[in-house]
Amino acid sequence: MHDLRKILVIRLSSIGDVVHALPAVAALGTAYPNSKITWLIEARYAEILEGNPFVERVLTTNTLAWQKEPLSRRTLREAARTVRALREETFDAVIDFQGLIKTGIIARIARARRRIGLASKWLKEPGAALFYSERAPARGSRHVVEENLALVKWLGVQPGPWQFPLPRSEAGEQWAEAQLARLGAAQFILVSPGAGWAAKRWPPGCYAQLIGMLEQEGWTVVLTGSAAEENEILAILRESAAQHAAYVPASIRQFITLARRARLFIGGDTGPMHLAAAVGTPIVAMFGPTDPSRNGPFDPADITLSNGEPVNHTRRAKTPRFLEGVSIADVVAAVHERLARNHEC
Repeated sequence: MHDLRKILVIRLSSIGDVVHALPAVAALGTAYPNSKITWLIEARYAEILEGNPFVERVLTTNTLAWQKEPLSRRTLREAARTVRALREETFDAVIDFQGLIKTGIIARIARARRRIGLASKWLKEPGAALFYSERAPARGSRHVVEENLALVKWLGVQPGPWQFPLPRSEAGEQWAEAQLARLGAAQFILVSPGAGWAAKRWPPGCYAQLIGMLEQEGWTVVLTGSAAEENEILAILRESAAQHAAYVPASIRQFITLARRARLFIGGDTGPMHLAAAVGTPIVAMFGPTDPSRNGPFDPADITLSNGEPVNHTRRAKTPRFLEGVSIADVVAAVHERLARNHEC
């Protein structure tokens, strides 16, 4: 194991995908305790890695912004900065957990003796495999976490229980205490109605009705989401006419702190759901165009409700629709069942 002293990990985005790579990197760090692991990540998601005991150095980039202005001076300067940072040292191995052509190119740019990624059969963009010196199979992998673990198994790592070392701070705890004290919410259900694309999002009107029903049962409901989702969340609150539901804007770190305290999380296939799963929050999740066995929560007690439609890429549709086919009654029943399972444990 002495031959892997410096390792570069590439997983740029998004929240859920970064979370799903954490167990593999933790297994790598456990197996190679004397290695220096560097992680390249989009700057907007870097806070997920704060305090991670297995990551010695975090390199940030901004490729998502580059796509909007690929030839601007700012983009060219930032791209040059990223290249310089990658080539400051020679790595014994670079592991591309993202499997895109752009991350394959990044792996090739880095100074590394070994460039490891999944074989093309398991890649979203098979052309990325052209940039790897070693291509690992992911046979038997069902969940994305298992696919990521296949990459470190290729290096001889035998993973133990999955670890998700997410940030925890005294300031975050005090913030959560203050928010919940303001709401008078000793026990609460956390709801995140947003998602990256419309077909993953349960209709806002359904969330409004659900919140009203949960409040009638005595629950305080806390809604949260990104700044871009604020207007929709506030509209959901108005439609629900709930007296004790509230919107709490939260950073990634703050959301993690709330999720650790919530009795239940409700949402779709989205970053907050994956963070909630990682910290062990009980979950009821609504799935449509994505596969819950591959992307969903991994606690057997958690409940996913699917509309039964084929897995597809509806985000590319010209007229995207909300996730239809999951009834409010089914979600309410799932909430009762998941809470009961939690109580049994």
